[in-house]
Amino acid sequence: MTAVLILVVTGIAWRGVDSLRSNLATIGGLGLGGARDGAVDILLVGIDSRTDAHGNPLSPSELASLHAGDEIASNTDTIILIRVPNDGSSATAISIPRDAYVDVPGLGMSKINAAYGATREIERQELIEEGESEAEADKEATQAGREALIKSVANLTGITVDHYVEIGLLGFVLLTDAVGGVDVCLNAPVYEPLSGANFPAGEQTLNGSEALSFVRQRHGLPRGDLDRIVRQQVFMASLVQKVLSANTLTNPGRLNELSSAVQRSVVLDSDWDIIDFITQLQDLAGGNVTFETIPVVDINGMTNAGESIVRVDPEAVRKYVAGVVGAEPKESETETTPTTMPDIDMSSFTVDVVNDSNVSGLASSVGQTLVSEGFDLGTVGNNTGRSVARTTVFANNADSEAAQAVSVTLGGLPIHADPSLRSGEVRVVLTGDYRSYSGTTSTPSNIANPGTSPTPVDPGPAITAGEPGPHCVN
Repeated sequence: MTAVLILVVTGIAWRGVDSLRSNLATIGGLGLGGARDGAVDILLVGIDSRTDAHGNPLSPSELASLHAGDEIASNTDTIILIRVPNDGSSATAISIPRDAYVDVPGLGMSKINAAYGATREIERQELIEEGESEAEADKEATQAGREALIKSVANLTGITVDHYVEIGLLGFVLLTDAVGGVDVCLNAPVYEPLSGANFPAGEQTLNGSEALSFVRQRHGLPRGDLDRIVRQQVFMASLVQKVLSANTLTNPGRLNELSSAVQRSVVLDSDWDIIDFITQLQDLAGGNVTFETIPVVDINGMTNAGESIVRVDPEAVRKYVAGVVGAEPKESETETTPTTMPDIDMSSFTVDVVNDSNVSGLASSVGQTLVSEGFDLGTVGNNTGRSVARTTVFANNADSEAAQAVSVTLGGLPIHADPSLRSGEVRVVLTGDYRSYSGTTSTPSNIANPGTSPTPVDPGPAITAGEPGPHCVN
């Protein structure tokens, strides 16, 4: 975005604005919002791709510069929600750990970086089995993956995504080289062959290939995924500073390289006129770009299946994000979590139980638990309505005694108001995070096992792009 801004506000850029607009890779039909909440919310995704933005295979020399191995993947290694007020006065970038364990629509509980890749592969296989061509299946499956990621981020943060930006591995290389390298600082020397990171301690200027290794390393870092996020943030802060520097602004060659880099490496949603948007940001200074990270519960979490994850509390994330961006937290205003069982006849109302996860038989199991406690069971099956971020009890109002009885029976689930439900009607929507607190229902193998209560992890202070010099990091 910063690169495009510089291209637009300089005289040399205006000659190529139409060319830039027409040559950007775009996608449509992502079900995005319309910035009706006083700000534009942009999902910036760094994808592990071996093609450029237009789907063209990378050359052997370009592939070698990525240090990404031979495995073809489509995971999203960088996930950042950027909020820009409609007046364009500032920008806040909120990073989401790639291993954050969240509820993914259609998949259930999963690492958020698999929302794109896993959904894409499942959809692709189904389309091919239905007789679609490889090319058409790949196109439709990629669209489904993007939509799943957008919904996952919206569910986790409580923020509706208005626009989508995707950049492949090559983009880090091209954008870094286009500005003549990016300055970083390391607290200690690094040698980590998997990412290709091999750097001395102290301040240094990285070229494109080195920068990619710098932002992709996570093995050997004290806080794993969180330290990797900090590296991504300080890299972007330095890139902002470098792009806004006089050496870039007055160098026609650099500007042409930036234009080519953006065209080859960036994918935007087709409903977004990026040029018009960027012209609104002409007063945005580097110091008004701040990088944050969502709160996490445990960076060393583990599922019962032995998968390493980063555990997060969706409600805490939504409240944190709302505080950072100055918005009201969604879904929390009408939420209650009761602790006392009301004096009520359990058979006087009907409880519907629906499964919004990929855990087979979960709704039936929970339904039987409710029946054994005296509740009258209604519909049991898969969720066909709106997906939720975590297991939730819905009722006509959040103070419903019927909903309170269901909530307490199932271990203290949150209750949300749904005016479409009739008085006395209760609906339980189960996601992959559900586990029985009464011990009557076995925990499915793919549910994260908290074990002992971990100490919440401090993601670290915010990073501001306008601060002098590169930030020294692990």
